[in-house]
Amino acid sequence: MWWDQNLRRIALLELVITGSLNKRKRQSEAWDELIKLRWVRHTSRQDKLALAPEHRGKVEDLLGKVWPGWRCVAAALAANALQPIPSDLDELEDLQRQATIAVPLPPRLNQRTAIAAVGPHSKAVLSEQRLVALGSVDLTRDGIVRVRPHRGLQLRRAGTQLNLAEISAFLGEVTLPERALNAGLELAGPEPALVLLVENLGTYIDIPAPPDWLIVHVPGWNTVSPQLLLPRLPDVPVLLFGDLDPAGVEIAAHLQSVHPPLRWVTFDLWRTLLPAYAQIGTWPEDQDLRRAPPLVHELVRAHTWLEQERLVLNERLIGELLAVAHAATT
Repeated sequence: MWWDQNLRRIALLELVITGSLNKRKRQSEAWDELIKLRWVRHTSRQDKLALAPEHRGKVEDLLGKVWPGWRCVAAALAANALQPIPSDLDELEDLQRQATIAVPLPPRLNQRTAIAAVGPHSKAVLSEQRLVALGSVDLTRDGIVRVRPHRGLQLRRAGTQLNLAEISAFLGEVTLPERALNAGLELAGPEPALVLLVENLGTYIDIPAPPDWLIVHVPGWNTVSPQLLLPRLPDVPVLLFGDLDPAGVEIAAHLQSVHPPLRWVTFDLWRTLLPAYAQIGTWPEDQDLRRAPPLVHELVRAHTWLEQERLVLNERLIGELLAVAHAATT
């Protein structure tokens, strides 16, 4: 039946309970159909219809067919001081769902798990009411920081210290979970001479680097985990090596906003790639380039982009990086 659709039957519920229906974009089909059936009358307000008294019985009969338990729903709404409108019906369902949680929530939960516990599904909006239901639960995204450790890096937690030399020699890299960092995991041993944030995975894995550098993967916009790591190294220079394209500009600006000392790496070696490797690419007219290096402005004027992977195997790359690092530390 056409009226089975949830937003349409909620419109009938509002009409029966309040005697009127407010206009909403989400319920426009029900609004138009009620006018066509002549079960409602226009009011002095353009955004409100009134139930025609002589058709109340028809509307109630229809509501009973498409929503047999509507009277119980109406009573529950009234008991919780809620209105028969879509947003309040969502809130009522949340309240009823939350009342069925049988055990206390743990102190820390993945955000998706938490939303699924107090909302209709794991990808629902984390509304204010759902946050209230979660109380003091610490919500995590459970990202990881992928790092290629510098020489001597150790991890310390709850009195135990772990030397990463053997692990990184065995695996090539180490992952630091967000939850562990939030739970007290500390970096120990000597500080790196420099932290190099690398945007793309292939470059992060393959880029040559001195043994006293800490190489950190920053996968695009997923910058939450590096934000957990960088405050633990407040006195270490941080360089960003990313693509020279519109997304790269925005990622660099975002990282600089959360870690102002960060320097975005560009160097003359990029220019040697322009004739052979530059990609034709459109730059948005409203792109904020106020903090972009001069080379980016040149690319904008030429309508081209550059990918960092093109530099990974270039024999001049390590020398260029060392020169930039020297400038950043002096």
